[in-house]
Amino acid sequence: MIVKAIIEMIILWVVFYRILLFFEGTRAFQVLRGITYLIIALLISQILGFEVLNWLLKNFFSIWIIVIVVIFQHELRSGLARLGQQHLFTISLGEPEIKALIDEIYDTVSRLSIRKNGCLIAIEREMKLDLYIESGVIIDAKISSALLQSIFMPGTPLHDGGVVIRGERVAASSCLFPLSDNPSVGKTVGTRHRAALGLSEHTDALIILVSEETGEISIAYDGHFIAVHNEEHFMKVINQILVPAKKRKHEKLV
Repeated sequence: MIVKAIIEMIILWVVFYRILLFFEGTRAFQVLRGITYLIIALLISQILGFEVLNWLLKNFFSIWIIVIVVIFQHELRSGLARLGQQHLFTISLGEPEIKALIDEIYDTVSRLSIRKNGCLIAIEREMKLDLYIESGVIIDAKISSALLQSIFMPGTPLHDGGVVIRGERVAASSCLFPLSDNPSVGKTVGTRHRAALGLSEHTDALIILVSEETGEISIAYDGHFIAVHNEEHFMKVINQILVPAKKRKHEKLV
C-alpha cells in the first residue's frame, strides 16, 4: 500500500509539474505556483493533524477552483486546443517551399530593419489563425518580399497591425493580435512586441517582427522572444521550428 501511494504521488507531481511548464510565462503560472504552496500546506496540515487549518484549506479549494476556471478560461481553452494536434504546416509544405518562404521573409525583414520600418509577420502552423485573419484585410496573394515591404511601408493603409501567412500565401494584413499581459514583460516594450508575444502565448504561430525604434529583428514563439543576431541565426531558428525534426538533425532552439 505504501509503494502504491508513493507511485500515485509521483505521478500526480509529474503531471502538475508539466502543467506548470505548460503555463510558464503566462499570468496563470503565478496562480498555479501559489496553489502549489497551498497544496503543500494542506498536506502538512493533514500529516500534523491541524484540523482548523485543514478545514480552511479544503474549503478554499472547493470554492476557488471554480473562480480559477472562470478567470483563466482563455489559457485553459488555448491549452486544450493545443493537445494532440498534428503538424499541419509541415505536412502541407515541403523543405524547398519552406526554404523559399524563409528567404522571402528574411529579405523583407532585413531591408525593413535597415530602414527602421516596423513590421509584424505571423506564420500559421498547427493552430488556425482564422480569428485574426478575419480581423484584418484579406489579401490571399503569393508571398514575396516586394509585397510584404509594400504592406509595411509607413503611411500606407495596410501597414498597421500584423500580416498572417498561411502556407505560401499572404492571407491577410492589418490583423489585430492579442496583447500580452505577462507581468514579466518590461513596461518599455512597445505595442508591436506585446502583440507578437501575445499571439505566441495564445497560439503556436511563429511571429517575426522588426522594431521601429531600433530596427532590431526578433522572433516570438511559445511565449518567448528570440533576438536575431544575423542571417545564419535567423535561418537556423526558423528551420528548427518549421522543418519537421525527422528531416533535420536535432538542434537546440536558441
